[in-house]
Amino acid sequence: MDDVSKLMRRHTYVTKISTSFIYAILVSIAVNFFWTPGHIYSSGITGFAQLLNTISTRAFPFTISTGLALFLLNLPLFVLSWRAIGHEFTIFTIITVFLSSFMIQLLKPIPLTHDPIICAIFGGAVNGFGTGLALRNGISTGGLDILGIVIRHRTGNSIGTINIAFNSLIIISAAIMYGWPYAFYSVLSLIVNARIMDMTYTRQQRMQVMIITNRPNTVIDSVQNHLRRGITIVHNAEGAYRHDAKTILFTVISRYEMGELEEALLESDPNAFASIADSVKILGRFYEPKP
Repeated sequence: MDDVSKLMRRHTYVTKISTSFIYAILVSIAVNFFWTPGHIYSSGITGFAQLLNTISTRAFPFTISTGLALFLLNLPLFVLSWRAIGHEFTIFTIITVFLSSFMIQLLKPIPLTHDPIICAIFGGAVNGFGTGLALRNGISTGGLDILGIVIRHRTGNSIGTINIAFNSLIIISAAIMYGWPYAFYSVLSLIVNARIMDMTYTRQQRMQVMIITNRPNTVIDSVQNHLRRGITIVHNAEGAYRHDAKTILFTVISRYEMGELEEALLESDPNAFASIADSVKILGRFYEPKP
């Protein structure tokens, strides 16, 4: 059993490191092939690193590269993560950020096009896919992600206001450096980035599930063996066609767990009827795996 556990853990590590490398390639393509030639700024720490690169190029006798700035800006956040979140999480975050910085430094900007709209859309799409892929495999890309996790765990609140303020500063900086049209192109890139990231990273998308079955105990056991989710039971339901006794089960899952839910239903009651709808907002406790 210990050998199987070690093998699974090793497989998880290999998957995470491979994903970190893929993310590093994608973010370097976004920065060097699209954002830099199009004068587009990213969000968060990456955008701040781009800003430092622009300022140092124009005002300093030396240039701080985007890759180097990205790694240096993350150093205090690594310390915070090590103390407040966990050592394993921090190690993989350091690996991801280091690979990203290295690949951004390694790949020199290649101006496929200077059209700012194309650069904004494709840069945002490439980076959004990479970020979503990393999050889907349990990897943080550093930056404000770390601050957000710490604040959410300690206070239960999100850092939406901090994110908006930080990104607004970057957008205003883009306007100062290149003009307001480029600030709006950067906003377009942020929107595309967020949309593609949401499509790729499905763990935060909530789904309300209603299951109608005449084998409730078997279904409940199977679902809870596959998923860590609470279930509400409604007894004394009746089928309108045959007037047979039914039980209705309600639960909320993430879209990421859809495959496990389907597997649980097939195992327990292939004839169960399930209705699944997007859940706009949830109040109360909803289990989320710790990073």
